[in-house]
Amino acid sequence: MLGIIYLLLCFGVGWAICTYAFPGIYNFTCRTYDNKNIYLSPYLLLLPAWFVSGVLSITWLVYLIGFLARNTASPLTIANAIILPMALLFWGITFYIKRIKNNTLDDEKLLVCKDSKTRIKEGLLLGGIILLGAILMWSTFYVKDESLYIGVTVFSDFSPHIGMIRSFSYGNNFPTSYSHFAGEDIKYHFMFQFMVGNLEFLGLRIDYAFNIPSIISFVSAFSLIYVLALKITGRILSGVLSCVFFAFRSSKAFFTYISKLPKGVNIWKALWENTEFIGDTPHEDWGLWNLNVYCNQRHLAFGISVMFFVLILFIPHLYRMFETIKEDKFSFKKIFFSRESWEFKSIRYPIALGLLLGSLSFFHGSAVIGCLLVLFVIAIFSKHRLEFLITALITLILSILQSRSFISGQAVSPKFLFGFIAENKTIFGSIDYLDRLLGILPLVIIAAFIIGKWIDRYLILAFLAPLIFAFTVSLTVDVTVNHKFIMISCILLGIFGAYLVNRMCEKKELVYTIAAGIIIIMMTITGIYDFTTVLKKNSRMGKIVLNMKDPLTQFVRDNSDSKDIFLTAPYTINQLVFGGAMLYQGHQYYAWSAGYDTDYRDLIVKKIYEAKTPKELDTLVKENNIRYIVVDYDNRISSEYNLNEENIRATYKCVYESGYDEWKMSIFDTKVLETDIQ
Repeated sequence: MLGIIYLLLCFGVGWAICTYAFPGIYNFTCRTYDNKNIYLSPYLLLLPAWFVSGVLSITWLVYLIGFLARNTASPLTIANAIILPMALLFWGITFYIKRIKNNTLDDEKLLVCKDSKTRIKEGLLLGGIILLGAILMWSTFYVKDESLYIGVTVFSDFSPHIGMIRSFSYGNNFPTSYSHFAGEDIKYHFMFQFMVGNLEFLGLRIDYAFNIPSIISFVSAFSLIYVLALKITGRILSGVLSCVFFAFRSSKAFFTYISKLPKGVNIWKALWENTEFIGDTPHEDWGLWNLNVYCNQRHLAFGISVMFFVLILFIPHLYRMFETIKEDKFSFKKIFFSRESWEFKSIRYPIALGLLLGSLSFFHGSAVIGCLLVLFVIAIFSKHRLEFLITALITLILSILQSRSFISGQAVSPKFLFGFIAENKTIFGSIDYLDRLLGILPLVIIAAFIIGKWIDRYLILAFLAPLIFAFTVSLTVDVTVNHKFIMISCILLGIFGAYLVNRMCEKKELVYTIAAGIIIIMMTITGIYDFTTVLKKNSRMGKIVLNMKDPLTQFVRDNSDSKDIFLTAPYTINQLVFGGAMLYQGHQYYAWSAGYDTDYRDLIVKKIYEAKTPKELDTLVKENNIRYIVVDYDNRISSEYNLNEENIRATYKCVYESGYDEWKMSIFDTKVLETDIQ
């Protein structure tokens, strides 16, 4: 119950924050950016804005109080006991002032559009988005009959995610450490997992704690892209198609897959029986580009929701400048050196948006970078550039403060790297890669650029900024993580693809209607098939099943906290991780891609498991702050080292054991010696 109250308070506090920070936001859905009337329900903008604002503020406050109370028995108890009543009080005072005392929330400010036909269309769209989000989240992560089922398309990413969640709900991970590289700093954006952990701590079962905010975030992202599309195009069909193109990616993969089927093979049967993600670009078999990303990176939808909201509020400045250029013709001085091109219209908006975007850094850092890239290009030809500068400075200051608090050393190590993960990292190799990856989307956007207005063309260039960044800069050792920048660009560019199709349909000529239909099919068929693959993989293939009441999970919960480090085989996800165990060296890819020195720890793992004497073993254990040593089947068959299990048993007391023979799992407590170590 408390977990539900927490989420409701997020909406309530978000409403109060937006009431003070963005007082004119209710009227933002009345007109397009070029000042034309539109039918658009305010709730499609307001509810996501309230949610992200409330989550960011409440979750950070709970974390900070928890950190200050880290030396107590239950930091989250203290943090929630302080922040939740304060949140309720803040909402109550704001409601009293705005609604009762000043009566500023009158009946004219309805959450729904006055046009009944528009309400029906929006309801159908929103219902479809909610259904899609629910299917994706619940099909990949759910509890049934006291067992947690994790889909095969998400279990890899969920390994560190669940470890982080349980490190808060079961442990005391303050100061925060990475669950698959325990004992050091935290380089990975973890705050969404902290929120989920806190929701579980407050009583929500883990699947509800993870799925409910994930679905809300997913719906928020789609709602905001719909609002942005209507603000730019003024057409409901463009908004709907923007959501469709958001959900179902454009790619040649479907057609390439069919073309490579052997002669005589039944195409429909092959498509139905296939359970692998299709595509011939590197890592496309991971499901890197389709809806599965929002299943295994639940924090991504939340991050881009904040990004879309910030863009929605800043883009009007660009339109005002282009309107000035249209009226007075191009004037270099007036565009770049006039007072109105720099002065801020409102100090409130840029400060609030800077706080919002800056506090997102450890929820999803890539969304922050992607947003700043787009804002930078937009600012060049916008009025009120100081507002952009204020927002950017606040964002950078908050990001730097967070990075220095959580990360030892540099947060990122940017370097020039052309070509992303294209096999041939040349200009033509990259063009070939994008052609195979994105299908006809580039051609559609080029057509939209050619026939569009100057403001549309400039927005297309701005929306391309994250994609260009992905192909030229690497921030981490694993450039593959740049795929999120490409996805952000494709989602935003999809608005103009939708607008082009919309304009073709408006011509009411058969040839244009057929062409529009062909474009829609070619831009979505791969994504639609990817969606069916997500469902097939998670229904037909074996899931990871974890016992909610497993003795090993309970042992970890009862006998350790987040300061106790477990030395194990390179685990991904199992009952020990599910208990909140902090691993000295989990599966290396997670920590390596986050920037940790996994090679060094591989060496230490080898030395400890191969140690020949109790003294050698105990010295290594103390130097690396190991609390528990786990010996199981994976250790016994490891090709990386020769396990000296006898030495471990002779040195430390075995405090947990299950199984038999080579499948036996034994946990040794390094604080309890079996022998005197000289």
